Amino acid sequence: MPVVPSPNESAIPTATLRALYEIEQDFHLDATKLHSILEHFVADLGTGLGKYGHGMAMVPTFVTGVPTGKETGTFLALDLGGTNLRVCEVKLDGNHTFQLRQQKYKVSDDLKTGDAKFLFDYMADSLSVEQTALDKGTLLTWTKGFSATNAQGKDVVKMLQDALDRKHLHVKCVALVNDTVGTLLSRSYLVGDCLLGCIFGTGTNAAYLDDASTFTKSNDIASQGGKMIVNTEWGAFDNERIVLPFTEYDNKVDRESINPRFQAFEKFISGMYQGEVVRNVILHLIDKNLLFRGYSTPELNAHYGFDTSFMVLSQCYSVRARAENARTPEFYTRARKVFIEKLGFSKYTGPNSSGRGAVKFEITDADCEITRRVCETVATRAARLSAIGIAAVVQKTEVAKKTEGNIQVGVDGSMAEHYPYFEVRVREALRVVLGHEVEQRIKIGMAKDGSGVGG
Repeated sequence: MPVVPSPNESAIPTATLRALYEIEQDFHLDATKLHSILEHFVADLGTGLGKYGHGMAMVPTFVTGVPTGKETGTFLALDLGGTNLRVCEVKLDGNHTFQLRQQKYKVSDDLKTGDAKFLFDYMADSLSVEQTALDKGTLLTWTKGFSATNAQGKDVVKMLQDALDRKHLHVKCVALVNDTVGTLLSRSYLVGDCLLGCIFGTGTNAAYLDDASTFTKSNDIASQGGKMIVNTEWGAFDNERIVLPFTEYDNKVDRESINPRFQAFEKFISGMYQGEVVRNVILHLIDKNLLFRGYSTPELNAHYGFDTSFMVLSQCYSVRARAENARTPEFYTRARKVFIEKLGFSKYTGPNSSGRGAVKFEITDADCEITRRVCETVATRAARLSAIGIAAVVQKTEVAKKTEGNIQVGVDGSMAEHYPYFEVRVREALRVVLGHEVEQRIKIGMAKDGSGVGG
């Protein structure tokens, strides 16, 4: 099949265009494939509700409703992340608005890897206000670089409460909430009923509101009636590799990860992994002598050396440029800046033919355009798969069968907030699998600070 270059690709050699076309076909998800993945996703949601030990764990949260936006009061929230501990004071105004005061505290590596008692003492030391009331949750495993001892298998709410008591602080834990639940609750407070809260950031996960009766793996929950928010743990969708479209580049990412054969869905769509997929494709093109004249750098050769944030910088072009098929000088300037400042390329790199000195090297417009296309290819697939998660919950809960009313989806995370055309690409896939009328009813909105305000 002949490959006809667009105006922006006219400087790209035909052999490179053919290689790009083949790569893009590997990443392309047509309507048939999207429907197949959606069908399997919906089935996996049901399997997780029906049995323990499934990849998509479908964890009950014991949160039985969502806010109306009329709630009032002043509350305290602790948000423990991979880098910082945030202490938030949230004042709910009762009219879908809130006020937030917060303070950040650095979480050192010693606190993350030492005895958990010192971590919870540090959290307690960060508080200086009063509060009230309840709950519990067992830590199954640490993530995000935490490996503190004497914590796994224990009730983290009790551990925090013990630390508060040791400090003689008049504070009592009200609830333990994960960030997806917080995102759902935060969006509900802002706009009213919300079906789904999603995190599209370094990692990915979602929580949604379902009938408690769907928890057939737990008679106690199923028999209580009413609603309950479900933490899907959808990052583990299709760990069995039945429908997800693994390429050789994805296989390499998975094989070299800290958890091979786990979190399959997350490795396709989250910010932690997209840049690494792009890096593998770039190195493939370099090895074929189709990019950067066959030269690489130590930075680009390093594991996770192409950060996902570089994908945003290397795609800086004018608004709607994708539709207009036009690049601006700013695009080439910013792309070159990424290559030179972040990836170690300069005007001179590598030895010359005699083995002494260095060969002169310039980053061409073609190099910028090739890399942009690789970034767009990986990002488009990620967004379309993200849409499948949303569509699966819409189908599972049968809200699409209603003929009217908006379907509210709250999102948070760096990919959703900062990546160019993320929602545009999500909506393109939603139209394919759900139809135009249902896609129009889905309202996607940022739920800022779900872990604080939502909590």
